[in-house]
Amino acid sequence: MRPARRIALLAAMAALLGGCAQMPLFGTAQSGNPEEFEALGRVYVRYGARAFSGSLRWRHAPHADEVWLGGPLGQTAAHIVRDSGGAALTTADQQVYRSTSIEALTREGLGWSLPLADLSYYVMGKLPEAASAERDASGRLLRTQHNGWSVRWVPLEQDSAPDKPGRVELTRDEVEIRFVVDRLDRSAAP
Repeated sequence: MRPARRIALLAAMAALLGGCAQMPLFGTAQSGNPEEFEALGRVYVRYGARAFSGSLRWRHAPHADEVWLGGPLGQTAAHIVRDSGGAALTTADQQVYRSTSIEALTREGLGWSLPLADLSYYVMGKLPEAASAERDASGRLLRTQHNGWSVRWVPLEQDSAPDKPGRVELTRDEVEIRFVVDRLDRSAAP
């Protein structure tokens, strides 16, 4: 191949790859609930023979998420950031993981998957598209199966409103996640 043709081919390939680098890494399915909120609560995760418990602070918007997982003594155990450029997880020892999928990111960095896009619906007492659920007589969500996860809503108070989940429990394979929502602010935005 002639040098001029080789250079032209390499330039064309670089232009194509450069264009791909500008494409957003997250589709609407991974961005989750279009409503903005900030949730504060407690989380317990069992994965295989290991377990984690601590606090969770989560700021969600359609275009971004920011999650702080706190250890039992209040220190930050992990910080997760998602935006149109991708997702990053920073652990307490300052290791940084990057991925286009929050579930893959948390599996690699923490040892367990966090279905953040679907959880953004569940904490609001709602369902992602194409999901159906069992409800009680007052319309409160009880349980669903979605994307391989079994999900259960447990009200913390007997007379709580249907849109206040209280506790959301997710299980899949050897992972069990319990998120107790202590405060849910629907006006907050990242």
